Amino acid sequence: MGIYDRDYYRREGPSFLGGIEYGRVCMWIIGVNVAMYLLQLATQTPVAPNLDRVDDEESAIQAIQYMPEVSPVTNWLDLNVPAVLHGQVWRLLTHAFLHDPTSPWHIIWNMLILFWFGRDIEGMYGWREFLVFYLVSALVGGLAFCIGYLSNIYRGPALGASGAVTAVVMLCACHFPTRIIYMFMFLPVPIWIFVVITVAQDLFSVVGRVNNGVASAAHLGGAAFAFVYYRQQFRLLSLFPGRKTVQRRRSQPRLRVYRELEEERPAAVGVTAAPPPPPQGRPDDEQLEAKMDAILEKISRFGKENLTDSEREVLRLAAEAIKRRRS
Repeated sequence: MGIYDRDYYRREGPSFLGGIEYGRVCMWIIGVNVAMYLLQLATQTPVAPNLDRVDDEESAIQAIQYMPEVSPVTNWLDLNVPAVLHGQVWRLLTHAFLHDPTSPWHIIWNMLILFWFGRDIEGMYGWREFLVFYLVSALVGGLAFCIGYLSNIYRGPALGASGAVTAVVMLCACHFPTRIIYMFMFLPVPIWIFVVITVAQDLFSVVGRVNNGVASAAHLGGAAFAFVYYRQQFRLLSLFPGRKTVQRRRSQPRLRVYRELEEERPAAVGVTAAPPPPPQGRPDDEQLEAKMDAILEKISRFGKENLTDSEREVLRLAAEAIKRRRS
């Protein structure tokens, strides 16, 4: 019988965070980006042009007609390197949740790529590790852009999730190099070729100091971080103090309190004591087996090296339960 045929098999857990499904945090990140983009659009105001240097009426009309629009949200949160150097360090992260209000394709392509590849990575590493990985990738991409700015490659601020999204694609390519994707929506190529082409383009732009309006340095920073993360098998959650202790406590089976059995009374002469009823199947065993099936599915999809400590503990308890049944 397959695991999907079992009546008790479920993906959801006892709580919102505990039963979070594969890709749920990825969808939350997309939702936050879309909400911030709509906020940028809603708060845009036109900037009055400087007409002091306009010589004729035609030039003045043209300047008024093409007045740029800016948003205070964008001004507060984009990656403005001089502002970062003056202490506004939050911009190293917040820029990854903003996009160009004048071009909807900027956010559309970033969120589509995150949707296509981010869910698999979240399923492999778990929602907590994926969330930290995404945020750190955005931070590293922001730092790489600052280096490019200080090297006079760029002249203006940056915004967009491209650095973190590039890191997600790179990590997916490291795990599934032969996965086929469609470049330009029709050309099938392995994902590793797509990554090599995009990294080479960004590297050419940075080395050639090409200021084409694309933050190629942020892309390279995210890709480099993801590659090192994969090769060194980092787990960012292990850097947080007390995290391992919490995981160990959660992985241990809970203690149960049993009532003491009443003292057996001697059977009356000539009366045979009734045998105890056969043990009934405990609901805990079914829950344990359901969890084991879900973990086995994860192993078949992503490999056993991606299991967490708590999932390994569940497999151990399930093996002991099966051994007790057979003995």
